[in-house]
Amino acid sequence: MEALTHFFVGLHIVGIGALLGGFMTQMKAMGAGEARIVPAMLHGALTMLVTGIALVGLNEADGRTVDHIKIGVKLTLLVVILALVYVKRDEERLPAPVFGTIGLLTVANIFIAVMWV
Repeated sequence: MEALTHFFVGLHIVGIGALLGGFMTQMKAMGAGEARIVPAMLHGALTMLVTGIALVGLNEADGRTVDHIKIGVKLTLLVVILALVYVKRDEERLPAPVFGTIGLLTVANIFIAVMWV
């Protein structure tokens, strides 16, 4: 069970990397007002959602305590990120505040995961 949990943690980190990496590749374009959602951002957010749900299930099945408030906050942020990415994925240009919000929420989600004990 522990190996499976580590596998899903690794996939979760890959999803975070895809979402944040996709955002970072568009930072220069965001400054010029030409940022757009790249496919890696959508796939990364979906990977985070699926693996996050799997991790909660695996931890609860293994008898570990899960901080449901922390998971709820992270899930809420991720659902907002996913909604923004999904709805705006076909637009050629995104306003900088909308695109910046995606990056800000992604970084907030990472810091919540790491710092909320």
